[in-house]
Amino acid sequence: MPHTPFLCLLLLPALAAGESKPGDEMIHKYLAQETTKISQRFLDGAKSLEEWQARRPRLRQEYFDMLGLWPLPEKTPLHATITGTLERDAFVVEKLHFQSRPGLYVTGNLYRPSKVEGKLPAVLYVCGHSGRGRDGNKTAFQEHGMWFATNGYICFVIDTLQLGEIAGFHHGTYNLGRWWWQARGYTPAGVECWNGIRALDYLVSRPDVDAERIAVTGISGGGASTIWIAAADERAQCAVPVSGMSDLESYVTNKIINGHCDCMLMVNTYQWEWTTIAALIAPRPMLFCNSDKDAIFPMDGNRRISARLRELYSMYGKPKLVDDYVSHGGHDYRPDLRIAVFKWINKHLKGDTGPVKDADFKPIPGKELRVFPEDKDVPADALNGKIDETFTPQAQVQLPAPGGYTSWKEKLLEQLRVHSFRSFPERIPAGTSVGNVPGQGGFHTDMLMTQANIVAELVRLPADKGEEKDTGALILVDENSAKEPGSSWAEPFAGKDRKAALVRRGMGLLEWEKRSPPNYVERAHALLGQTVDEGRVWDIIATVRYLQEQEKGKREWKVIGRRQNGILAAYAALLEPSITEVIVVDPPASHRNGPIFLNVLRVLDIPEALGLLAPKKLTLVNAKDKAFARTEQIYKLAGAAD
Repeated sequence: MPHTPFLCLLLLPALAAGESKPGDEMIHKYLAQETTKISQRFLDGAKSLEEWQARRPRLRQEYFDMLGLWPLPEKTPLHATITGTLERDAFVVEKLHFQSRPGLYVTGNLYRPSKVEGKLPAVLYVCGHSGRGRDGNKTAFQEHGMWFATNGYICFVIDTLQLGEIAGFHHGTYNLGRWWWQARGYTPAGVECWNGIRALDYLVSRPDVDAERIAVTGISGGGASTIWIAAADERAQCAVPVSGMSDLESYVTNKIINGHCDCMLMVNTYQWEWTTIAALIAPRPMLFCNSDKDAIFPMDGNRRISARLRELYSMYGKPKLVDDYVSHGGHDYRPDLRIAVFKWINKHLKGDTGPVKDADFKPIPGKELRVFPEDKDVPADALNGKIDETFTPQAQVQLPAPGGYTSWKEKLLEQLRVHSFRSFPERIPAGTSVGNVPGQGGFHTDMLMTQANIVAELVRLPADKGEEKDTGALILVDENSAKEPGSSWAEPFAGKDRKAALVRRGMGLLEWEKRSPPNYVERAHALLGQTVDEGRVWDIIATVRYLQEQEKGKREWKVIGRRQNGILAAYAALLEPSITEVIVVDPPASHRNGPIFLNVLRVLDIPEALGLLAPKKLTLVNAKDKAFARTEQIYKLAGAAD
């Protein structure tokens, strides 16, 4: 007897009241569940110093990879240029720029004592989100440079990509719709990290800098960059991140990610517990600073991170080299917080444990601190505004050699499993029915649990006269027509097959809220090493396997999809051997336009992915882009052109 599933009973009151979307509770539970699993993997599961040290070289490589920095880029000439100086009674400001990569300009102010004798300890100060327009956000943190210079340091304060004198972008997935960043494996955190590494290169090149005594610090986005840089470069002998990192429980389960831009986040391909990033700094001295009323770095997350770091430093036998400091107030500096930073760096770079005073200097007008005084002075070859297009290289896939298709395919499939579908098991299990919904006109909907806490709708379409008994067609419903699963566009391609339609996660009865900004669901997935589209591939596979189990394997199933959905069908067939045929109508030519899988453009693009389906039957309808000639070539090289 048909019955309404328990999940729908829970959702009906919300629908009637016009409250949140019906799928919100479902997806939030799923994300929380995934967060819990990953949060148990601190140090990649290492329980002793020996286990941690054995894992550390691999983890460092994975870390660079998740920032878009593996293989490590070439360290090209910096072309460091001082465009002017400002002299004050006790310090000098050098206004300078360098290129961390050709055309990627980093602007900064270097503060030094008026009189320098010998080599001095140095501080790289990385800035937070404090917009100062053309002056660059370095000018908002000038008091730090002044304090360090008047206390015997060289201090280099550098602009960020988004808020520097030559502006780029940090908010690609937050509100700019640049989902291809995820497909490219790009994050502006990688740019900030690389700019910091190259800033260290510049500092150690100076005759007045002691390369063995360098610290890095900053607040907010600068706190995050402090961790990115110190985790990547051991020349940073001391790190003081201020309000720059929380953990996955805060970011995802408690939705703190909604208050953060993309420079705070790496692409978590390898599904790290987040504190493991900071763990790469150990056992170098680190002071983890926060504020007790900071809404975007809440104290529960801070306490969990501190406890994990103390555990690691104790493994090293150096528990005193890590500490935390909590200031009373919100997301900002206060005198006590600055003093804590100054004292920690003094202690670990100079061996000075004496008292210090807060920074108290007359500010310099921002325009006077510009590296490029006027717009006309900005270099014409600057790539900052479009560095997201080139920073992470896109794969250039060579076609298989004659007779080499099988090994070519195996290699690319392995790369996809490592970089894009890492969360998938060797084979996805069949979904399970959690109820059904009777429909009109012969429609019948199974509510199918495809994954823990994820439910999709499998719509059994009315039987046609003369249907074949041994073939079936699973039609992927377009998102904008999820309420009409019997879409007529697919009928010519389904023929006499037994027909069913799939409404995947986030659509139909279980649609979740989609709001930009902050794009919570999509961005949270990436922090867990997944994407929504990868989950929808999972739904397709789980559904086909469910259908086959129900029918005891008596029927072969093809999958039919239009536009991006057709590419989802192709990947499902690529990862599930029992899907025998794919029909793609109006296929997009590149993953840049979706579907979005993590790092996929670092492995291949859609034409090559379709070619990997050979020798399975593949039909492309209205494939007008010339890029699909590659798919045809690959099928020929596979001996499956017919």
